[in-house]
Amino acid sequence: MSIKRQHVFSGSIYEEMAGYARAVIVGDHVYVSGTVGVDFETGRMPDAAADQTTLAVNTIEKALNDAGSGLQDIVRLRVFVPDAGDVMAVSSVLKSRIGFTYPANTTVCAPLAVEGARVEVEAEAIIGSGTADTTP
Repeated sequence: MSIKRQHVFSGSIYEEMAGYARAVIVGDHVYVSGTVGVDFETGRMPDAAADQTTLAVNTIEKALNDAGSGLQDIVRLRVFVPDAGDVMAVSSVLKSRIGFTYPANTTVCAPLAVEGARVEVEAEAIIGSGTADTTP
């Protein structure tokens, strides 16, 4: 028996330009594409790495919700930050929003394809595997 994949789109210009989905669902697994901190409705990107991270997590959360999941189901993050000086700001936002799940995490300092992007976050989730948010 084959499992059919489903797609979630965010309306990002990058999805259309490069031909990919924001998230792909296969069975109970959700794979969320690398997401930069841009508001896809306005096309605006804030200057601060922390603000960009917040927007990226918001986009990831919406994609997961559309897939029948949520931040609580994230099991893996891959984080790309061009400037090592931004790692703490990015990590602080990720800890406050996703840290309660204690996902596996890799952070790499490397250039990004989107000009002005100070962070890109990729996530994997398993629907229903979630840890309750116990943050105060």
